[in-house]
Amino acid sequence: QVQLVESGGGLVQAGGSLRLSCAASGRAFSSYTMGWFRQAPGKEREFVAAIRWSGGTTLVADSVKGRFTISTNNAKNTVSLQMNSLKREDTAVYYCAVDRMQTRLAVRAKDYDYWGQGTQVTVSS
Repeated sequence: QVQLVESGGGLVQAGGSLRLSCAASGRAFSSYTMGWFRQAPGKEREFVAAIRWSGGTTLVADSVKGRFTISTNNAKNTVSLQMNSLKREDTAVYYCAVDRMQTRLAVRAKDYDYWGQGTQVTVSS
C-alpha cells in the first residue's frame, strides 16, 4: 500500500515562494514516476509537473515553466515542488501522485494510481 503525505502549503503574497514536499512510503519507488497536480475551486485537476524517480527526467507544465521545479530526494523518499514567483492564479489544492508506469511522464490525472490528501496553497495580491 502506497502512502503519500504532502506538506508545505500555506498563504503567501504574490511574487513569493513556497516549497511543497511529498513523503512517500509503502513501496520501492525507484521504478515509478511522481507527479504534482493542482485543483482550484470549480476547476478540473491540472497537471503541474512530473519526474521519473530513477534518472530524474522531468516534465513541467507551460503555465509554471521557469517558476516551478520538481525534484526528488531518494534517501528520504520525498518529492518536492519548489514554487517561485507565485501568482494569484497558482492558488489551489496541490496533490502529489504516483504513476507505476515509469516509461512515461503522464499529464492526465487518470494515469496516476495513488494520491495524497492535498495541501492548500493560497497566493494573495
